[in-house]
Amino acid sequence: MTDLKDFAYLEMAYGLAEKARGWASPNPYVGAVVVRRNKVVGHGFHERPGRAHAEAIALERAGRLAGGSTLYVTLEPCVHWGRTPPCVDAVIRAKPKRVVVSALDPNPIVFQKGIRRLRAAGIDVSVGLLRERNATLNETYTKYITRGIPFVTLKAALSLDGRTATRTMSSRWISHPLTRDYVHLLRGEQDAILVGIQTLIKDDPLLTVRHPQWGGKKIVRVILDSQLRFPLRARILSTLSAGSVIVFSARGAPSRKRALLERRGVEVIEVPGPGRRVQIAAALADLGKRGIASLLVEGGSRVLTAMIEGRFADKLLLTISPRLIGGLAAPSFLEGEGVRLVQDSYPVRRVSSFLIGPDIVIEGYL
Repeated sequence: MTDLKDFAYLEMAYGLAEKARGWASPNPYVGAVVVRRNKVVGHGFHERPGRAHAEAIALERAGRLAGGSTLYVTLEPCVHWGRTPPCVDAVIRAKPKRVVVSALDPNPIVFQKGIRRLRAAGIDVSVGLLRERNATLNETYTKYITRGIPFVTLKAALSLDGRTATRTMSSRWISHPLTRDYVHLLRGEQDAILVGIQTLIKDDPLLTVRHPQWGGKKIVRVILDSQLRFPLRARILSTLSAGSVIVFSARGAPSRKRALLERRGVEVIEVPGPGRRVQIAAALADLGKRGIASLLVEGGSRVLTAMIEGRFADKLLLTISPRLIGGLAAPSFLEGEGVRLVQDSYPVRRVSSFLIGPDIVIEGYL
């Protein structure tokens, strides 16, 4: 039977790991706690890429008290050199009596190797407690490290009848101000935001992280723009200090427009697809090579539909306002031809919902 203290100390470690959200990517969110004689003598979490890992920080704070202690860590200690030394070496040097690891690291370079190294050094190792917490906490890391592409979340603000705008393309504001504030809070957890060129032209968004909790947070802005219709007076061009702007174009896009955008600090990448369209799979692969592990797609309807139909999306975040818009010409969240039979529809799993003011927020996985 697992000691209830193990649950408590691992929960503490997960509380520390949560502090890394939005900052440590593309690395995993990891927390660690060192306990000796029922007293916490060290703790830490991995703050940013290039900085010390959670175990190393916790053990350093524990100092000599780490010897004979129990180390609680949310993810298997790494065994390889990156920007920092292997954590497993620091653990072995500290000589804890026991290590409680919540989850194995899905990185093929690490998977089970850290556990084997610890056991070979004579350390008692327990694995698996609260691993479901890690599965959710590090869902973006798991996809990124195993497939090399970002974890994709689709976000849309809808009316009760599923419209994202009116027939005149008016969409400000469908959601309640409290809901918009919540979405800006979540935006800070992402590495990048993606929209289609229609959204850029119609709404002229900044696509920056403006919630006060995320002071100094930069985010990559990605635009799908097959024929480079990007307005040279777009407000986003005045915010390059808040994060780089990447435009994915298709074959045949005007070279002169590309030169003008690049002169203004925009990176333009050609990823040709069928029918002079941007190939989304190639765009995601390129983002993955840049270390972008999480991607928030904010519209418009064509892009959201393409993400679902191409099965590129992992998660949905829908905010539903209690208002009716109507109109056959009003855009919906999911368009395209649609499926022929109900059994061909796209199932949404692990659905949860809650209220913010009058709005319903629904989260689910595709």
